Amino acid sequence: MCPERIRPVSRSSSGDARTEFEKDYQRIISSASFRRLQDKTQVFPLDKSDFIRTRLTHSLEVANFARSIGKMIGDRIISEEKDGDFTEYTKEDICSVLECAGLLHDIGNPPFGHFGEDAIRDWFKRNLSDIDYRNGKLIDALTDQQIGDFYHFEGNTQALRVVSKLHFIVDEHGMNLTKALLATIMKYPCSSLEICYDKKDPDADISRKKMGYFAADADVFDSVQEGCGTRGRRHPLAFALEAADDIAYRTADIEDAVKKGLIDTGILMKEIKAASKKAKDGTNRSPEQIQTAEKLLKKLEYYLEKAMAQQYEEPQLYAVQNWVVRVQGVLLTDAVNSFMMHYDDIMSGTYKKELLADMPGSLLLEVLGDVAYRYAFLSEPILKLEVAADAIFDFLLERLVRALRYYDTSEWKVHACAVDEKMVGLLSPSFKQIYKIHSEGKSENDKLYLRLLLATDYVSGMTDSYARRLYRELKGIE
Repeated sequence: MCPERIRPVSRSSSGDARTEFEKDYQRIISSASFRRLQDKTQVFPLDKSDFIRTRLTHSLEVANFARSIGKMIGDRIISEEKDGDFTEYTKEDICSVLECAGLLHDIGNPPFGHFGEDAIRDWFKRNLSDIDYRNGKLIDALTDQQIGDFYHFEGNTQALRVVSKLHFIVDEHGMNLTKALLATIMKYPCSSLEICYDKKDPDADISRKKMGYFAADADVFDSVQEGCGTRGRRHPLAFALEAADDIAYRTADIEDAVKKGLIDTGILMKEIKAASKKAKDGTNRSPEQIQTAEKLLKKLEYYLEKAMAQQYEEPQLYAVQNWVVRVQGVLLTDAVNSFMMHYDDIMSGTYKKELLADMPGSLLLEVLGDVAYRYAFLSEPILKLEVAADAIFDFLLERLVRALRYYDTSEWKVHACAVDEKMVGLLSPSFKQIYKIHSEGKSENDKLYLRLLLATDYVSGMTDSYARRLYRELKGIE
């Protein structure tokens, strides 16, 4: 692991005994960006229920799973003597890195769940070629990579930007986190021009599924890659983080959907049985995957029978909550076993799949994702949220991008109207300061690109409540 930070940091003379990774943890949990996750949708629209997960509670769960995976992997590396230099101290370090990465992994996500990412991408695809700029259109002034950055906008990519630049406290270096931590949250170490992934291709590289950094943050990406020696490949701990995230959201989505009354144990049982039967009739599933799904199906039946026999008030929820814990245990074990099975390839940077791919629990994991999508993601509450979110993003990005086109140029006074000035005035002073620092000495077109990033930085940093309230205020609704 590489504890080096983005830039050298002086050691405290106060006798601080914390490791660099423990300092990372403190920086994260004390940040406003982390606190904002409590008011951002995970899947279901935020309501008064304490049960439904937010981005914050999801991140805490991912952090816990990631640390557990790190501990189990560390124990295996030591017991199997995979690396003579790997000690108990090393194990504790990777646990700390993974715990911090779990807290950070969604810190760049916009409001209103994953639909927020879709809305930002779609807005730029619809409008970059239509909005006037000087003698042409906005799209004409941008490079292919800069255009791709907006067309492929990702919360994961924005997370790197938030923690390395936008979290402005004393300077432009963000939270000043360790390079090992930054490398771990970069699940996709490629630019928007290097995305190349076809899930039907058995040799497809999962690390090229999405982009991992904006052109504006190439300096951070290069520094992290050089410091950790990853050479354009995934950091080994990124695989563990990805598995922790998959386990957390796949199981939590089911639990939350049951609580919301969108699915029940009958639906779950029916779907697992159908998937097992289909797998038996096909050739693309191993006997272990089918057996694991069937064993866990029996566990769900057992928990429901127990709840009914003991006359629990909410037997469906009791059964699913207990069952989810059992499923999580199976999937965590799968993740660790997979890491050790592919240890050499992962450490050399040649492993191309997710840890949970092809493991015994992978069939059930796929069923959980499919059930959540068909019964929950397409439900009325979420569809209403997405329609409302689209209107909010469309309005805010339209006003912001048009206002920022000529901001900080000699043409500002000619083109800017009173509303443009007010929209720019709404932007965070620290965001504008970051823009000025990083735009110094840049070409006019590169400055335009950075101004457009100001719009996505501002919008993606909003909480659900703030975005909704700002939209209503600017529309004169309240």
